Amino acid sequence: MKIIDWIRPGIKVKRWVMLGIMGIMLITFGLAEIINKSRFYSYEYSAYYIFLVISGAFILYMSVTQGMKSIIALINKGYLNVSLDSRKLGNLIYEKRLLVKGPKIVAIGGGTGLSTMLRGLKYYTSNITAIVTVADDGGGSGDLREDLGMLPPGDIRNCILALSDTEPLMEELLQYRFKDGRLKNQSFGNLFLAAMDGLSSNFEEAVRKMSSVLAVTGRVVPVTLENVTLRAELKNGVIVEGESNIPEAVKQYESAIERIFINPEDVRALKEAIEAITEADAIILGPGSLYTSVIPNLLVKDISSALQKTKALKLYVSNIMTQPGETDGYSVSDHIKAIYKHGGEGIVDYTVINTEKIDEVLQDKYLEKTSELVNIDEDILKKMGVGTVKGNFIKIKNGYVRHDSDRLADILVETIMDKKLFYDRKKIIEYFYLSERLKENKASEKKK
Repeated sequence: MKIIDWIRPGIKVKRWVMLGIMGIMLITFGLAEIINKSRFYSYEYSAYYIFLVISGAFILYMSVTQGMKSIIALINKGYLNVSLDSRKLGNLIYEKRLLVKGPKIVAIGGGTGLSTMLRGLKYYTSNITAIVTVADDGGGSGDLREDLGMLPPGDIRNCILALSDTEPLMEELLQYRFKDGRLKNQSFGNLFLAAMDGLSSNFEEAVRKMSSVLAVTGRVVPVTLENVTLRAELKNGVIVEGESNIPEAVKQYESAIERIFINPEDVRALKEAIEAITEADAIILGPGSLYTSVIPNLLVKDISSALQKTKALKLYVSNIMTQPGETDGYSVSDHIKAIYKHGGEGIVDYTVINTEKIDEVLQDKYLEKTSELVNIDEDILKKMGVGTVKGNFIKIKNGYVRHDSDRLADILVETIMDKKLFYDRKKIIEYFYLSERLKENKASEKKK
């Protein structure tokens, strides 16, 4: 940035420089008068010059803090070219205890959507807490839940692997599903967690031990340690029991979901989950199945109550496609309304929306399964007081539409920086560190 650029209007630096000079002048003048002439003045005059010194100090403080914010904003937007090695910066910050490695983020949900998002977020912070639903009763998790009386391990296993720092072969091993015999369709990772559960006093300890073995970044915690069953009431009054049965029942009775609830209803959330929500900088709901992955966590009353009270930035990552048997015909605002209905009003500040389109061939493939792109209705969201953050983060994997973990993490971190960290003076160094990480990741993505 050239010297002449600093005097252009609109960069929001000159005003703070001038204000700082004014503060220094007030301090200098006030101190000089007090030192040289205080013996000639009455107490009233001395108090006046002391007031000038205090006012000057306050003005100088304001000019420095606001000026730093303006300069950092210019750096983040690319107007100032500052090149730093973020690893060295991270080490410096860590050694001097100026920064806990990144913002405190709580991700709430389940299924493949949550684990996909976690894969991207772990490159920006180690202060991640994934709160995972335990209502799953299908597939291998359901079998272990029935046979061993343990909480379903599937979603938790996926989140642990997403946050782990393991060799590809180890991850492939833990995701391996047996193809024959009595263990057919069972995941080795589920069996690993089941064995840990047998060695531990409770399921929480088992998750903690598995996380330690796999060098997990952050924490993965089940939303509750109690055995819960998910139930749904359809609009025709039919009650459906079991997470895996709900979508099929919707199709069978051709009746949408009116509400979902858990049995028992008064289960307690883990203390670690509540503490994480209370201390968080940002809380992210989703992505994932609305009624069977995201909302079941909100049905634990301690969780929904903590979300109402927290000062953290609250984001909802909207699904890209509607889900047959759960959200047929839903718009983005319909997703938010369902969250409010089950978790309480106002627990979403912004919703992260994909605006990228898919090709006609893939669109027709999804339409055959009565699935389509979620309709974006910004006008209704605005009336609800929910902001929108738009981006393109579609990734086609094995012929299916998925979130791109890297691009989704980028937009989430940018939103947390701009909407939360930028206004917190204690997080200014953290903001700067994250902006450098974003630049590096975007540069590496362009090279791919």
